Amino acid sequence: MATGSGLLRCPGWSHRRRWAELFPVVPATILRWRRDLVARKWTFTDRRRPGRPRTGAAVRMLILQMARENPTWGHRRIQGELARLGYTVAASTVWEILHAAGVDPAPRRGGPTWRQFPPAQAHAIIACDFLVVETVLLKRLYVLVFIEHGTRRLHLAEVTAHPTGAWAVQQARNLAMELGDRIGALRILIHDRDPVLTAAFDEMFKAEGLRIVRTLPRTPRMKCPPDPQAQPVQDPG
Repeated sequence: MATGSGLLRCPGWSHRRRWAELFPVVPATILRWRRDLVARKWTFTDRRRPGRPRTGAAVRMLILQMARENPTWGHRRIQGELARLGYTVAASTVWEILHAAGVDPAPRRGGPTWRQFPPAQAHAIIACDFLVVETVLLKRLYVLVFIEHGTRRLHLAEVTAHPTGAWAVQQARNLAMELGDRIGALRILIHDRDPVLTAAFDEMFKAEGLRIVRTLPRTPRMKCPPDPQAQPVQDPG
């Protein structure tokens, strides 16, 4: 391609004539091939398993009844009581049902909400997540991204096609060296439950005095992007 680009800049050749003599197809054909390649890959025909089944109406009514009759119970306490009765329901599902019904499941009703917490503590928060990109041939690559909420400074770790726990630990070590003394001003690291972010990864930050906050499943607001205009990062999981 580099040689072809040089030939296209040769004096005395029109652009259309240069392209026609170097390549057998027009640019629009190459773009159409690319679109067809993407369409064939992302058909999602391999997703045979259905999603999480909807919670039954009887269980939903029971959850709301427990919340009304026990105003000091949080969503995790309600989940535990449901388990004693033989109902297997995720804590996040209980939270979603209460939230949709306008019932606050938190026992500390006077405390700050999760929406209020990040702005108040932004100067002490750093978060991380994976950015997923694809090459022109649809090879998936992963970039571990760290962002300081107080300064909105972004730190891009290395790129890899096969992230592992050891690789993530090395990126944490590199970030600590990059931040230097500034890491002492941070107190909280927020990340999701990606298995690549292992206990050894967390220990790298705990050794620097940071507390680890893992987001709950299916709660993207807990990742709390610092800019309201920021787009969510694609989750490789």
